[in-house]
Amino acid sequence: MTEKSVTSPPKRALGRGLDALLPVAQPPARGYGDKSVFLCALEKLTPQKGQPRRVFEKEALEELAASIKEHGLLEPLVVRRVDASDQFEIIAGERRWRASQKAGLHEVLVVVKDVSPAAAFELALIENVQREDLNAIELAEALARLVQEHGYTQESLAERLGKDRTTIANSLRLMKLPTRVRDQVIDGTLSEGHARALLGIVDAPAMERLSEKVIRGRLSVRATEALVRKEKSSGGSGAAAAGANGKKAAADAAPAKSSAVRDLEARLTRKLGTKVEVRDQGNKGEIVVPYADLDALDRILDKLMGT
Repeated sequence: MTEKSVTSPPKRALGRGLDALLPVAQPPARGYGDKSVFLCALEKLTPQKGQPRRVFEKEALEELAASIKEHGLLEPLVVRRVDASDQFEIIAGERRWRASQKAGLHEVLVVVKDVSPAAAFELALIENVQREDLNAIELAEALARLVQEHGYTQESLAERLGKDRTTIANSLRLMKLPTRVRDQVIDGTLSEGHARALLGIVDAPAMERLSEKVIRGRLSVRATEALVRKEKSSGGSGAAAAGANGKKAAADAAPAKSSAVRDLEARLTRKLGTKVEVRDQGNKGEIVVPYADLDALDRILDKLMGT
């Protein structure tokens, strides 16, 4: 090996975002004497707490494991030392670490970075964003953490990640989705486009109801947008929808009452002297007897108890 081949710097595989934050140090002329790059036992590595990426597709992980088993791990993991011990926290490469375990490896090449936990989280986010490994909700949650916990603005995040500020703002808007709808995006039941369309609804219960309708009907994003416009035009997207409009929507959604139920309502209304509603749901339900004041309540109770 010539001196030139020894001293040539390795390719920077993690992208300009990581390099801009923490420039890669040049290795010494002979091997890795400072131990900043070395083979590390897998059991000494642990995933980063609060890692932006939470979902690892099983099929993709198996494919990567098969590739590593045949060709070896071609790219080192980026790690940080934990409290001056011989344990390391993974900054970038948890997926490769998981696949290496499946491939039967006992050790992998790591690059050690001396960074704080906050900087480690930022690096993990940037690495995942550059690889486009995060789903829409994971990215939104990670960006929200950087804003809330690390003092970033939308402008500074856009500059750091090399994205337009509008893109950052649209991603952060996904945090307004109720948990149930977020989970549907994470598991792939709803697309990011569907989620953005549903954000046109302000009321969380209405948003959840429409998301179920979208899933059941396998609606396209355009059809979902039309559904949201219809909901808004009917007044079902605001707080008023929970009131009078909500009652109308519930009545519209309810199945038509049978003749037997209507007849029972009529007999009870005549008997009690007030409008009675029977809500039958498959041989079970409830009878609603409204009253205007305490005197009316006393009259109804007298008739019910035969006094």
